[in-house]
Amino acid sequence: MAIVATMMWTARITASTATRTAPDFTLTDTSGHPVHLADYRGHPVVLYFSEGAGCQSCLYQMAAIEQRAADFKAAGVTVLPIVMNTADQIRSDMNANHVTTPFLLDTDGAVSRAYGTLGKGMHAGLSGRSFVLIDATGVQRWYGEYPSMYLAPADLLTQVRTHLS
Repeated sequence: MAIVATMMWTARITASTATRTAPDFTLTDTSGHPVHLADYRGHPVVLYFSEGAGCQSCLYQMAAIEQRAADFKAAGVTVLPIVMNTADQIRSDMNANHVTTPFLLDTDGAVSRAYGTLGKGMHAGLSGRSFVLIDATGVQRWYGEYPSMYLAPADLLTQVRTHLS
């Protein structure tokens, strides 16, 4: 019973609506292009931190978001997935799961650390499954951790709409 209780406690959703200026960053994506968060000013962004390569549910999450791309576009929101892998490590899993959105490569974990996502998943040294909503002015409006390994894209859109209104 204690084991089940511990598993339920550690798998609970954690969310915060505390606001702060979102830490800026520039990361290279899996296509080799630099991506600078400040370039998205004027448009809301969702950062999707995951454990990346080897985490099938993490890639499934991104594939599900891509299937709702029209809904995210209609909401004016860009989703930027971030992993602590090399391009070669994550590309294999992207191909296997038919994910086409380039992942941002936080190989040293600096961005994951700045957003407080390290150690929130199954591995202490990696990011957990977390989402961060940044508004058009560069202010973080919402943070959600989903240790259950999945957030339905419709529910993610609900969070976005709720915290941007």
